[in-house]
Amino acid sequence: MTTFHSGKMPLYCAHCGDPRIMHMPEDLACVKQTQPVEIWPIVLQDMIRRDHIGQASYGVPLTAHNGRDALKDAYEEALDLCVYLRQAIYERDGK
Repeated sequence: MTTFHSGKMPLYCAHCGDPRIMHMPEDLACVKQTQPVEIWPIVLQDMIRRDHIGQASYGVPLTAHNGRDALKDAYEEALDLCVYLRQAIYERDGK
């Protein structure tokens, strides 16, 4: 286990699950190695699911010229994302 004093960015140990224990990338032999997983199919399934949720909520698929301000909507979604990211950081780090 390496501390912050090495000057490298530490990672939280995914093996033991204790967020107080940090290992450097070269020390991650303790982490159970798994097969690589393709991410694009997961994201595409998520997008299809979100489209179904949107159609159920609004009754139609997302279309252009729908009377909404897409930039404002995207900005507000990005603000929500910032809040969720900060929540995850706080829950992981406790600060």
